Amino acid sequence: MLRCYAEPIGNQWQAFCIDFDLAAQADSLDEVKHKLEAQIFDYLKDALVGEDREFADQLLSRKAPISHFIKWHWYNFISNFRQKRQTSASAFKEPIPLTPCAA
Repeated sequence: MLRCYAEPIGNQWQAFCIDFDLAAQADSLDEVKHKLEAQIFDYLKDALVGEDREFADQLLSRKAPISHFIKWHWYNFISNFRQKRQTSASAFKEPIPLTPCAA
């Protein structure tokens, strides 16, 4: 599972994947989560079987700045004590998109 969080910034939502240092922006929580999920899928595809395959070790070990890790842990902590609402930030885990390969 990949660790992600989303937070409202003004009239927009921003979502971050702290395990690969990826970010997305959209008008709603659902939309930003969908955009980040698509970005993660494309990122992994390029790193594992795409044109960036030779850099896979670097790409798959790229981490977000410590401030993003702190935010994820904080949002994860407070999410356990209150109902999730689309008006507040939230931490979530995103499954790694995998496709079985032919042997």
